[in-house]
Amino acid sequence: MNLVKTEQEVEAFLRQFKPKLSVWGIFFIRRDKNIETIEKLSLTETIQYDIVKTLDVPDYVHTVIDDLQYGDMWVFGKTYKNTNLYIKISLGRPNSKTICISFHEAEFPLTFPFK
Repeated sequence: MNLVKTEQEVEAFLRQFKPKLSVWGIFFIRRDKNIETIEKLSLTETIQYDIVKTLDVPDYVHTVIDDLQYGDMWVFGKTYKNTNLYIKISLGRPNSKTICISFHEAEFPLTFPFK
């Protein structure tokens, strides 16, 4: 189920996510569509990391609730090399890396509730 969180909830998530990202790092899941975008845009993991660490409230799209495997997943959008990116992240488990489930070209127009 997709849900749009409040601006304060997005800020709170990012206040948890960014420090954990800087301490534990991030695990990028290599799904086919992620790999296609990575190859198309010549993205290294460093570039992906740099994009993820700049995510902010205006980049927020929605939250996917109650995913049993990754917990709540937060969807953001960024533009890189004139390509709209769909980025879905999760805090992951305690004392472990954050997770990037999706990092690929957006397949549909993204709506940004706080832009």
